[in-house]
Amino acid sequence: MSGRRVLVSTHDLVRARSLKDAFAELGIRVEMVTPDEELSREADAGLLVVTGGALPGRLGEQAHLELSVPVFAVASGRKGTPGRSADAGRSSGPWDRTDGDRVDESFTADAADADIAHIGVRRMKMLRLQEETGIIGSTEAMREALEQVVHFGPVEATVLITGESGTGKELFARGIHRLSARRVKPFIAVNVGALSDSLLESELFGHEKGAFTGAVDRRKGLFELADSGTIFLDEIGEMPSATQTNLLRVLEQREFHRVGGEETVNVDVRIVAATNRDLPEVVVKGDFRRDLYYRLNVLSIRLPPLRERRADVPELVAAFVAESSERHGLSPPEIPPETMETLMAHSWPGNVRELRNLVESMVILAPRSPARPVLPDDLPYEVRRGGTLGGGVALVPAGPPGERRDSGRSGPELAVILRSLMELRTDLDELRGEFELFKSSGWKPSAPVVGRIASGSAVPEGELVEVVDLDETEARPDSGTHSPSKTPGKGSVEEVPVEGVSVEDEPSSADSSLFRPGMTMTELEREAIRATLDATGGNRREAAKILGIGERTLYRKISKYELS
Repeated sequence: MSGRRVLVSTHDLVRARSLKDAFAELGIRVEMVTPDEELSREADAGLLVVTGGALPGRLGEQAHLELSVPVFAVASGRKGTPGRSADAGRSSGPWDRTDGDRVDESFTADAADADIAHIGVRRMKMLRLQEETGIIGSTEAMREALEQVVHFGPVEATVLITGESGTGKELFARGIHRLSARRVKPFIAVNVGALSDSLLESELFGHEKGAFTGAVDRRKGLFELADSGTIFLDEIGEMPSATQTNLLRVLEQREFHRVGGEETVNVDVRIVAATNRDLPEVVVKGDFRRDLYYRLNVLSIRLPPLRERRADVPELVAAFVAESSERHGLSPPEIPPETMETLMAHSWPGNVRELRNLVESMVILAPRSPARPVLPDDLPYEVRRGGTLGGGVALVPAGPPGERRDSGRSGPELAVILRSLMELRTDLDELRGEFELFKSSGWKPSAPVVGRIASGSAVPEGELVEVVDLDETEARPDSGTHSPSKTPGKGSVEEVPVEGVSVEDEPSSADSSLFRPGMTMTELEREAIRATLDATGGNRREAAKILGIGERTLYRKISKYELS
């Protein structure tokens, strides 16, 4: 965990002392370190500054790998005067050579000490913010967003966070709250889109006793509960017109009325809002108040989609693997480079949320007996394809958000629909394969029994079950049921008492039409998989082929039914 102290190397002792004074003016403690010094975690370090134009070397290696803190490098020579922008003194530098010599910020000799100190303090705040909120990412796009949080947090203005679904808007809202003077007060998050119009009004502003049916008592709303703190309004673009009017009053006058009440309630709440929609376009359509949009958009942060910061994927995967492994009590699987490259190539229409869910699935389903790495073939089809469907149609429209036009649904919404259709098709393919397996083995229950099994209803012991050849028997036109024949045979119906059947031995033609009383479809599926694995000697690839399902699906079902 990053600390609160700055380490400054003594390669250039004069510059080191002036930097120490600059950081001290900002209330930051500084410790001088020699070039060959062993750094200790007890130093509570949050930043290493290497002076004199020296390569970070062993100091940089310890800072990055052992202390996990950033490294600044300052070239030797005449330093600048306070007031000069340190950005002008920044340089890519000659230090980007090896992991040990890598630097996060490098400055030319004329960069002002005061500006270097300000940049260093901002970087330290960003790191602590990431640790406290769980925001992960070190790409330039994420750094820009984090710097805005650090800049906006201490002020009182409203903030509008924009970005696709799954980009982490609530985490950034919590970060703004943590860096504000309200951090010890409540932070309340509300998903506006998840509440009906009538319920939203009551949830936000509360209601008086008798305001509507079921309002048996006065109830405080979330704005009252968040008094002196921060309220986060997610999916603000879904807010109905009447509620928009009341919200505008809160922003302008810091007051409102409870539903069904006349008493004016005063509140002191900072509002952070978020949306995955193009709000200016929603305003043009007349679905969102223009004056409310301006009041919300005093400060704005755009969160980049994951496809715009693919370099963060390995860091995210590592964090999610550790998180999921600990949660489920499983050993973390190995993710080889080729699998990581596949993950980085995917467009991630669901962004970080989609990646987190996939990694959790990878951790749970990873082969462990015997153990092997998670290979690209183990990933879902759409991930292996890089986020496109068979026809090459992107799951998310190409181009920046400003260039897209609303066709009634946003890109993320379309992505969810497409993914749902793909999953449904996969389920149908699996069901078709299982049906063909049962059909080929002679197991052909009548429709009433199938209905009860599919719904989970038990078949009473001793009940006679019709075993029908569905291909040969014709239905009676008057009742739609099959007419039984006295003699079993082709095109006939045989009344068979329900008995238990052993699946340990290979079933005979007679046994294939029997099953245990009370078995559900889930139990039948489990027995079918177990029997097929036994028949193939545990060869999962061959078993999956026989069952007509994907090998990865078979792994998942083996894990689900504990058949490994």
